[in-house]
Amino acid sequence: MKIAMAQLNPIVGDIRGNLQRLEEVWSDCYRHEADLVVFPDLYLVGYPPRDLLERPAFLGRVEEAVKRLTDLSAELPGCAVLFGAPQATGKKSGRGLYNSAVLIADGHILLNQAKCLLASYNEFDENRYFDRGRRVKPAVYKGIRLGITIGEDAWDESELWKGEVRCDYDPVEGLTGQRIDILINMSASPYFLNKPEIMGRLMGKHARNQGVPVIYLNQVGGNDELVFEGQSILADTDGEIIQVLATFAEEVRLVEIDPDSLPASYKGQDPMAELHDALVLGMRDYIRKCGFSRVIIGLSGGIDSAVVACLAVKALGPDNVLGVCLPSQYSSQGSVDDSLQLAANLGMECRTIPINSIFATYLESLQEHFALHPPDITEENIQARIRGNILMALSNKFGSMVLTTGNKSEIAVGYCTLYGDMCGGLGVLADVPKTVVYELTAYINRERETIPAAIVEKVPSAELRPDQKDQDTLPPYPVLDAILDLYIEENQSADQIIAKGFDPETVRWVLRTVSRNEYKRRQAAPGLKVSTRAFGAGRRIPMAARYEI
Repeated sequence: MKIAMAQLNPIVGDIRGNLQRLEEVWSDCYRHEADLVVFPDLYLVGYPPRDLLERPAFLGRVEEAVKRLTDLSAELPGCAVLFGAPQATGKKSGRGLYNSAVLIADGHILLNQAKCLLASYNEFDENRYFDRGRRVKPAVYKGIRLGITIGEDAWDESELWKGEVRCDYDPVEGLTGQRIDILINMSASPYFLNKPEIMGRLMGKHARNQGVPVIYLNQVGGNDELVFEGQSILADTDGEIIQVLATFAEEVRLVEIDPDSLPASYKGQDPMAELHDALVLGMRDYIRKCGFSRVIIGLSGGIDSAVVACLAVKALGPDNVLGVCLPSQYSSQGSVDDSLQLAANLGMECRTIPINSIFATYLESLQEHFALHPPDITEENIQARIRGNILMALSNKFGSMVLTTGNKSEIAVGYCTLYGDMCGGLGVLADVPKTVVYELTAYINRERETIPAAIVEKVPSAELRPDQKDQDTLPPYPVLDAILDLYIEENQSADQIIAKGFDPETVRWVLRTVSRNEYKRRQAAPGLKVSTRAFGAGRRIPMAARYEI
């Protein structure tokens, strides 16, 4: 059987556009004599559609699209299509909707397979919208028995994946004994660092257990905070990964399920290369799908804004990226010079707008009201807010999106200013710890010194007061990041973290500070998710709360 793996980048909610792209790919694959064309989970509506699924008119357009594809299939005889779409359950109880895999051929719907295991953890919330399917049954097409699963249906493997499936039914195991010839998993599985290795082992295990080839077909692209890497795979009956589609790019590939023509096994990418490409794709798609084409970045002379600038130029081209230096009396000349050098290295425009006079006006206006209070962090934050105001004014005037440059370490402990450096439309590094920012910098500079050495080597500083250094306020970043990883991603308590050898006072300060700044993060720009637990959509912590750490 010739199967076309259509790893595409849908736009959430754009049923008309996604349908048109599906039709184009399907027709092209028909001309190349494909027997079956497979698209990702919920491809017709894009993933995740969230509350669009609660709109009757939206679901009505899905029904029209499915009918259109059923009619089209009669014009493409012998070439079936398998795609994901929400489908009505036909029942009065429950939510009335399935996340379905729809198989259409020769003018007929051959299968409407509901997803059995609904992802409802971290950024996922499928129980809010869908009812569970109860069983997976093979579909027969051209004499081939297809075992079709959707996303989480194939993730019930606790020894390979630290998540858990809260269900008493394993869909893949349920196919055992049903004599399937091919196992297909249609997915919209977001990227996180080192994920491809896990997916290779997982699908390889299914192939060995079932004794059949496995196709894992994943969505690619960025949708809101989520980035989908694609990297769809074909595993042979021995569990070897023998076909891998593009990473962070669309690809349609025709594969034949024929053991005699299988190529060599796959080897994974460098983790920093993956992270770099994930951030580039996530940024490009977020900006494009939100209707923007240009961005603005405040260049401080620090490593975070330098990395964001490099990623933005890679994503959008230098002509679509504007850097802005906003020095105050506390900014070193070196920081300005380094920013200008970075911009020159990248071929992007950079403007300098000093804020000294604006800051002086603020202080003069507030002098009477601050008379009995000595200078403190308030004056530091005024500088950050002046900068944010200017960046947003440029955004309004030129129709460009401001990118925030804060990293996960800073955002975690609130080392950032509301309505200041937190202003913007997208947090590019919001899920990248400071220590990993340095690793990413080394990757960017692997072939030439794009980010000047002076930026990389300088001690991190917000430059909001004389001789300020980040670690006057924060623990050393390697210590901070290690504690944050255990607390945020591993959900460990203060006592558990201290038991690993960390200083008790430091641990309790970090955890208290993370909790105290939840209100601030709630007002931050959306951040691209590249870890298993990011701030934002996947982390639901109350703000007005009191709890032990």
